[in-house]
Amino acid sequence: MNIMDFNVKKLAADAGTFLSRAVQFTEEKLGQAEKTELDAHLENLLSKAECTKIWTEKIMKQTEVLLQPNPNARIEEFVYEKLDRKAPSRSNNPELLGQYMIDAGTEFGPGTAYGNALIKCGETQKRIGTADRELIQTSALNFLTPLRNFIEGDYKTIAKERKLLQNKRLDLDAAKTRLKKAKAAEARNSSEQELRTTQSEFDRQAEITRLLLEGISSTHAHHLRCLNDFVEAQMTYYAQCYQYMLDLQKQLGSFPSNYLCNNNQTAATPTPSVLPNVIGSSAMASTSGLVITPPPANLNDVKEYNGSRKARVLYDYDAANSTELSLLADEVITVFSVVGMDSDWLMGERGNQKGKVPITYLELLN
Repeated sequence: MNIMDFNVKKLAADAGTFLSRAVQFTEEKLGQAEKTELDAHLENLLSKAECTKIWTEKIMKQTEVLLQPNPNARIEEFVYEKLDRKAPSRSNNPELLGQYMIDAGTEFGPGTAYGNALIKCGETQKRIGTADRELIQTSALNFLTPLRNFIEGDYKTIAKERKLLQNKRLDLDAAKTRLKKAKAAEARNSSEQELRTTQSEFDRQAEITRLLLEGISSTHAHHLRCLNDFVEAQMTYYAQCYQYMLDLQKQLGSFPSNYLCNNNQTAATPTPSVLPNVIGSSAMASTSGLVITPPPANLNDVKEYNGSRKARVLYDYDAANSTELSLLADEVITVFSVVGMDSDWLMGERGNQKGKVPITYLELLN
């Protein structure tokens, strides 16, 4: 027998098996043939696997939406992943906003209250953007990748073996049907032999499928650990963002009241009271020792105070001319108001040196 004859006979046998399965399946749907039912334990395992697959896909897709709300960006990342190429790095939304704020503040002038505030807000937004990138990378590695591996790996193997079990079950029931229809002794002997063979193959495939399905419990345990990693990553991210905004609020709290007010109403620096309770002490402990401190006293009433006050310098400042006083970060100087002076400035004094200093660079000491 040459190879061509062998292939022809194999194709004919495969076609015969396919036709037999199709006839059996059709007759079962029409109620004209009996169907071998799987045992209850195996049915429960199959149902559990299908349920796990459905919910894993939903959770995975919605997590991707949470981490990357832009659908076009998700499509681009998907294409690059399929091409096994690294997607080009692009600024995220907080980083873009931060850069716009920094550029605007630089153009308005870092020596002005608004310009300096924009720069500080922009720097904070960029730090939030960096934290956002870290959240996406950590979540993708520790949470999304294991879920995707289950869908594209383990479950595909289960689906393949489940399909094979279905085919073996159709072969078994078709053999039972042929045995019932057999009249001659020779035909019955042949049908009985076929039935024993198909029953053995069905039992073997059922055992293989059962062993694979029992691994779903291990999958759940693994996904639980991945879920804990995801929660930890989110906790770290939100704690970092909260600390960044608290530091920003501290810096903006040193601005005079006439720059913080809205619609000529008296400004008040808001003090968070709920968020620290939401984040909790464990969140703060997991972010490399982040310390939450209350916002500092500001310069709201320095113009109305008769006399001098002490102030801490927040940032270095180079005097633009002889009427101004250069400053070094963290030094303490004496400040006081002068009638008719621009509201952006105070008079500063350090020993025998004296000159104008920008209010936005100072923190009033109690």
